[in-house]
Amino acid sequence: MFDTIEQARLGELHFKSDPASSLQAIIAIHNTRLGPALGGCRCVHYATDQDAINDAIKLARGMSYKAALAGLPQGGGKAVIIKPRGDFQRQDLYRAFGKFVNELGGRYITAVDSGTSLQDMDYVSQITPHVAGSLRDGLDPSPCTALGVFAGIQAAARHQFGNADLRGRTVAIQGVGNVGYALAQLLSQAGARLLVCDTDPLKVKQAVAEFHAEPMAPEQFTATHCDILAPCGLGGVIDRRSIEDLRCAIVAGSANNQLAEPDLGQRLHAKGILYAPDYVLNAGGLIQVALGVRHTDAASIQQRILAIGDTLTTIFDRSRATDTPPSTTADQMAEAILYGNSTGA
Repeated sequence: MFDTIEQARLGELHFKSDPASSLQAIIAIHNTRLGPALGGCRCVHYATDQDAINDAIKLARGMSYKAALAGLPQGGGKAVIIKPRGDFQRQDLYRAFGKFVNELGGRYITAVDSGTSLQDMDYVSQITPHVAGSLRDGLDPSPCTALGVFAGIQAAARHQFGNADLRGRTVAIQGVGNVGYALAQLLSQAGARLLVCDTDPLKVKQAVAEFHAEPMAPEQFTATHCDILAPCGLGGVIDRRSIEDLRCAIVAGSANNQLAEPDLGQRLHAKGILYAPDYVLNAGGLIQVALGVRHTDAASIQQRILAIGDTLTTIFDRSRATDTPPSTTADQMAEAILYGNSTGA
């Protein structure tokens, strides 16, 4: 485990078990050089405890890099709750999690993520002030995440196709939950042709009815012919098997950790597929909650979110000039901020 921690340059790793509430949780704090660690709380099933630990560490690292390239005064952290297999009381679970967060004294600030809701964050906020994004504060990150992804897709299209016009472009979306659905709406308004899949058939049916999207089976996603592939569910979609099936020009979606292994960024680059690094592209929600708790006005927050497209353009231009994958270029730029590495200057 310590090898994994050292390789990720992780600052802290905390565990909590509370049998009374069924809580089994992990909080990973990656880096606090820029400020307190801010990152969502994920509540999903894991095959093993080690899978949960690895997820927390990878996600926390991504949050550090995300905050750094978004220019936010925040560090990176992430919480993982291993979802109980049987019945459980959500209020009890998240109040117990709130106590766990509070014990860290503000070094970690939690927020909504996969498997959690604004209502869950309300329960957390009953116990600790170290939470951003709840029904109480009105900071729902999902629409802002989608807006940033949309701006990033436009930047990717401009770089890859010569213009940002998405009319007639085919975009395949995996996952039409809160963020994926909001992204589908923006893409539909821009005139894109949408292909959608989700493990929940009702969400697919809704997207088909609302946006005239075309349904596809989840197993068809990575091999579908499209201009832009948008993974908006859980991570690891691009692995050693699926990367050979890709029939797209751009990979740009809201999911975290889309590349199952870091070196797959080089493989995408070699195939001529433009990859928009996920932690840059999906920073809109983080920008909203980080600035929202500081009472920044909505217009300024939106301007910062739309600037994700400018950041990606810089990454794409540097990538092209150095013949380096965008994923590597983004890492170098983030590490220059976090650690002072000259490679990202």
